[in-house]
Order: sequence, then structure tokens, then C-alpha cells
Amino acid sequence: MQDAATSNLKRVTLELGGKSPNIIFADADMDAAIAGAHFGLFFNQGQCCCAGSRVFVERSAYDEFLEKSVRAAKERVVGDPFNKGTQQGPQVSQEQFDTVMGFVNSGIHEGARLVAGGGRFGNKGYFVEPTVFADVSDDMTIAREEIFGPVMSVMPFDTIEEVIQRANNSKYGLAAAVWTQNINTAHKVAHAVRAGSVWVNCFDAFDAAAPFGGFKMSGQGRELGPYGLQQY
Repeated sequence: MQDAATSNLKRVTLELGGKSPNIIFADADMDAAIAGAHFGLFFNQGQCCCAGSRVFVERSAYDEFLEKSVRAAKERVVGDPFNKGTQQGPQVSQEQFDTVMGFVNSGIHEGARLVAGGGRFGNKGYFVEPTVFADVSDDMTIAREEIFGPVMSVMPFDTIEEVIQRANNSKYGLAAAVWTQNINTAHKVAHAVRAGSVWVNCFDAFDAAAPFGGFKMSGQGRELGPYGLQQY
């Protein structure tokens, strides 16, 4: 697309994919962080460019987060999106369903620990069970590639320096989040993580006045705010 635009001198803004890190420190409001992590990943069946699919949890809070997160995933209501009680509908197509299931199988094959979901929901349609993998390593396919589906990878970390390095170890840079009650930690992570948007104690919080876009393979240019007008 960029080459095509260059050929006739068009100015192009590209908002592309992501593999957004969601960083949760042990001092965070854990119930709020779990709810935020689930919204950040499972919203729209995971079909969201800035989905927080890499969840980094400080090791001392890892077991608690995992236990409550698995429970929340198993309680998530999957079904007809026109029913008011439904929380998760189908993937957009057979092709996307197959792609998501391929990533799930990859996670199992590469040694991640499947703790919730991992299969098809029901016997018709493109429904995928809310899926959570634990003990995911950074070199696994599910930790590197954009899945665009309801698959969460949970990984422990020990230090702020470590998690910043790991969060940035991606070809994408669209969004990120940090959960903590320490304002210094929040600012340090927000400043160091190379992402177009970094949310603090929330996820997918947008404002029409704030520019949105990514770094690296997540695109170029910005939408929204005054920056969004510069391409016109």
C-alpha cells in the first residue's frame, strides 16, 4: 500500500497490526487489572488491532492473576451476539476461525500451558472458546504473531527493566498498558515502552483529541487529534 501511494505521491496513514503488552505489577488493584486484561484481549472476540495479547504479570502476583483470570475466561458467555447476555460472539469468517485455531495448536505444540479454552465452542459457526495460555515464552509463535482472536498469553516477570525489554522485543508497537499504584513505575514504563498509546490502569481508553497510531510494523502516521488532520 505504501509503495502504491508513493508511485503517485499520495500521503498515506497506515494503522496496522499489533502485539500489545499489558504489564501488571503486584501492587496493582488485581481485580481491576484482571477485568481490564480481559476486556483488553477478549473485546470484539480478540479482533482488535491493539488487543493486549501479551500479558506480563509480576511473579509474586502471577498465581493469583492466573487463577482468577482462568475463572473469568471459563465464565465468559459465548453465543449469539444478538442476545443481551452474550459477552463473546463468533470470529468474522471461516478463514479467521481456522487461523485462530492454528495459533492455539501452535501454542500447545511449542509447550505453552493451556489453562482455559483451546477449542471450538458449539458445533456450528465460527465460535472459539476464550483461551488462556500460561508460562508462555517470548520466542513462541503465540507471543510473537498477531492472532486476532480470543487467545491470551500470560507470562511472569521479575524486574521493571526486564519487562520493559521484553515488551519492546516485538516487531509491533501499537499500544501497551501498565497496571500499578506507583506513579513513578507508571511513568517509567510509559516512557520506555515503544508504543503509540500507553494506558495506565485501563485499556482501550480513547479520546478524539488524542492521536492514535503505532511504531515499527504497526504503521505510520496518526489518526485523531490535530495530527490526524495533517495528512489532508
